[in-house]
Amino acid sequence: MGMVHETAIALEVLRASQETLAQHGGGKLVRVKVAVGELSAVLPELLIYAWEAAAAGTSAKGAALEVEFCPAVQRCPSCGPVARQAGVWVPLCPACGSPLQVEGGMELDLLQVEFEPDGGGCEPDR
Repeated sequence: MGMVHETAIALEVLRASQETLAQHGGGKLVRVKVAVGELSAVLPELLIYAWEAAAAGTSAKGAALEVEFCPAVQRCPSCGPVARQAGVWVPLCPACGSPLQVEGGMELDLLQVEFEPDGGGCEPDR
């Protein structure tokens, strides 16, 4: 199974994080938080692996990627949200038989960039 999708996203998250860092005067990236929807075709564990590989050769080496998984919600127009297990899809409402709609699950967002500001040269560079 290929990781091309996750690698491209990891590189984009890295680019966006470094851009945010530069806008705040630079520093060392500590942690980046992203939202990944269930239907975005991104596997969180592969994204974390791809992030570590992408960050390795950069100033972001060692920064953690935190993934907030956003499940999709199945909703009945009459009865409201229908409880489901991740990965399990039911076409019709178990209560009234109406076709279910799917909401959410497409998220792919950079939520938070955590960094240590540059210490003005006081700290040794590790």
